Amino acid sequence: MSQSTGVVQRTEQRNTTDNQKRFWNWIDRYGEMSAAIASGCLIGLAWVIAHFSFDISVWLYLFAYIVGGYVKAREGYVTLVRKKDLDVNLLMIVAAIGAACIGYWAEGAVLIFIFALSGALETLTMARSSRDISALMELKPETAVLIQFGKEKEVPIEELNVGDVVLVKTGERIPADGIVREGKSTVNQSSITGESMPVDKAVGDEVFAGTLNGDGALFVEVSKSSESTLFAKIIQLVQEARNEMPKSQRFIERFERIYARLIIISTAALVAVPYWLMGWDWNTTFYRAMVFLVVASPCALVASIMPAMLSSISNCARKGLLFKGGLHLENLSQVKMIAFDKTGTLTYGRPLVTDIVPLQKFTESQLLQAAASIESLSTHPIAKAIVQKANEMSVMLIRASDFQALTGWGVQAKVYGDNWRVGKPGMFSEDLCTHPIKSHIDQLEQQGKTVVVVVNAIGIAGIIALQDRIRPQVKNTITQLRRLGVQVAMLTGDQKRTAEAIAHEAGIDLVYAELLPNEKLNMIKRLKEEYSHVAMVGDGVNDAPALASASVGIAMGAAGSDVALETADLVLMNDDLDKIKEAIVLGRRMKRIVKQNMVFAVFVIISLILSNFIVGVPLPLGVVGHEGSTILVILNGLRLLR
Repeated sequence: MSQSTGVVQRTEQRNTTDNQKRFWNWIDRYGEMSAAIASGCLIGLAWVIAHFSFDISVWLYLFAYIVGGYVKAREGYVTLVRKKDLDVNLLMIVAAIGAACIGYWAEGAVLIFIFALSGALETLTMARSSRDISALMELKPETAVLIQFGKEKEVPIEELNVGDVVLVKTGERIPADGIVREGKSTVNQSSITGESMPVDKAVGDEVFAGTLNGDGALFVEVSKSSESTLFAKIIQLVQEARNEMPKSQRFIERFERIYARLIIISTAALVAVPYWLMGWDWNTTFYRAMVFLVVASPCALVASIMPAMLSSISNCARKGLLFKGGLHLENLSQVKMIAFDKTGTLTYGRPLVTDIVPLQKFTESQLLQAAASIESLSTHPIAKAIVQKANEMSVMLIRASDFQALTGWGVQAKVYGDNWRVGKPGMFSEDLCTHPIKSHIDQLEQQGKTVVVVVNAIGIAGIIALQDRIRPQVKNTITQLRRLGVQVAMLTGDQKRTAEAIAHEAGIDLVYAELLPNEKLNMIKRLKEEYSHVAMVGDGVNDAPALASASVGIAMGAAGSDVALETADLVLMNDDLDKIKEAIVLGRRMKRIVKQNMVFAVFVIISLILSNFIVGVPLPLGVVGHEGSTILVILNGLRLLR
């Protein structure tokens, strides 16, 4: 009875905690927007009631100030108290309070509302839970099977020491970087190296933490502690790259501080100097200073950027392009070089049969029938590709017997009553040494293809070649990017010969092959030194550091890993590479419109400030001019929705 009560209590506690988390997540995402909308409703209500009761309208305006301005006031206060600095948030609040001080409650409230709405839209667009590292950590093994005194013992990976021997069973993730001391298997290490095919591992070969063991058991001697593994370094590289602040962001922050200081100092001078030195009366002096503070407020400047960016992001979203912030679209418009990963990005990331060469009077269908019948009993990616080809050609499979996997080499079984073997050319090196088909195999391998040899009791019955194929739109994408003046390169962990073959087919000249994740990162940094703004397109865990370090990281939405998706700045939801060109064009349009808006906003602000000094501008007219310019730049930015 007490146990069931405890279970119920724990369940209720979990439900309460989950509800609280959902509530605060909703507040974080939508709270600022709700406050801005509520502020606007209060302003509208206050304007109506002002015709009947001025006092009640003032209270409603005051509530609008508090509801709409709380978030920005808090941000300005934190900047002032903790950083001993000023920002535009504080400037807007002071301007609105100044308007209220001289009786213009509605004008001040409208300033608060527009600024709050702009900030809320920015928060809503940009606020996404950053799970870069958490998604990556899901691939990290938690425990390992330690072999100690001939016995198996499961221990946390943190307790592994250099020199320990661990057992990695079929289908398990390798817990640490190390050297194979016993056993043979294939290991899928695409998450680390980007290789499109699983790699055969035998005694003396190196393996990496986080990679997936295939169909054999491995005894691995640990060569690095858990915090020093290549996997751990990828996590560290992602963290470091994500913490690098863009130059444009630093410039905006510096400008904001300088602008806010200048306006506050100027307003203070306008309050004091005319009254004490020029003999103006206090009401006139304070009025002129408040008009200056209102017309000099940077609402139009702020609105010059965000609506245009948000419109562009919305436009891109309709086309399957998910940006994680407007700044990334701006950066993409400046890109001069795009580096593509190969496996899963330019290609589909899975092998397909490209050539079938039968011998011994076999037809293609007969050779494929024998090979696929044997491979249907295997789970190797090459085996699956051969079986898939047989299905496509409507080749009926027959039952194979006495199946045996020759780890690291191939498979064998009985078909048609004879012994057949399907495997690597190296498995039949003696037979191939003087065989005429040897030159054909070399030719296929030079094209970056993987070749398997099919042998029966008589001898070599034929060969089958496989290759990871490029996506159909790749050539057009490369051509379009070059027309925009953007250079293209390939960065891959795959073998040089395979990479060059794919690059040649895609029309890419710059190829960097056999790169580990840290080498991809270093290559991105080198390209940035040469081209300044560099984008990286990838899909795997091994691409995450490079994606984070690039000026713009672009991930494949359908084929991409969770880590790549969370690390990237732009996600291609449908894996359509052609959309990259559209995003660049839209980014350049946005950049032009932002420049137009900023020039117009600065012109209006300067005109209003000079008019206030020369002839004097009534506060209502100043607010109309100021807010009118804000509305115009917003409408200009909204053109990007088309």
